[in-house]
Amino acid sequence: MRVAIFDFDGTLYSKETFQLMMDHLKKHPVHSARYRQFYRAIIPSYIGSKLKIYPVKKMRARSVEAYLAALETFSRPELESYFSEIAEKMHEDMNPNVMERLKKHVADQDYVMLVSGAFTPLLRAVTKEIPIETIIGTEIPYKNNVLNHKAPLSHIQGKLKTEKIKAALKGQEIDWKNSYAYGDSFSDLPVLELVGHPVAVRPEPKLLTVAKQRHWEIL
Repeated sequence: MRVAIFDFDGTLYSKETFQLMMDHLKKHPVHSARYRQFYRAIIPSYIGSKLKIYPVKKMRARSVEAYLAALETFSRPELESYFSEIAEKMHEDMNPNVMERLKKHVADQDYVMLVSGAFTPLLRAVTKEIPIETIIGTEIPYKNNVLNHKAPLSHIQGKLKTEKIKAALKGQEIDWKNSYAYGDSFSDLPVLELVGHPVAVRPEPKLLTVAKQRHWEIL
């Protein structure tokens, strides 16, 4: 079985999910007051990352945790509705070239996966009309069907992506040599290195350098 693995932010979706999520909360007609709580929580780690005294990876994980904390008291249906509102704003910014590749992989009967640090219900909402076999994202913890922002959160990024991919495909015989992966960031490197056909999509400078050195396809 061949697989085709797609990153989301900067790849299938041409912009950054988290920026859109922040804007949505800030301007929300009902929940905008929650933005101040979120903003206060992320400022220390954000400034620390800019000063290079706090790891960017930890800052991203902290931002995800702070966003959920700002949405405390949301029930599962309320949260899914909230993410559906964000998803509606994303459709026009999907990358048409990558979408065409995805459709071709579906037509070729490849096993299509979406792997991202974005929240899983948001990924499901924005791709509900797209034939994707497996979606791996940051899962939201619930307790009694209400968001449990104090529970440990596993933010999907870096090497954790490859671990989740391999776990999802456990027991399957994968033709890695003829499989594809698409990503835009240097942090996608572990996933891109899994396959015989890595594709750098509008890559950031560090990934562009690697792609050129290794003669990878650049989209």
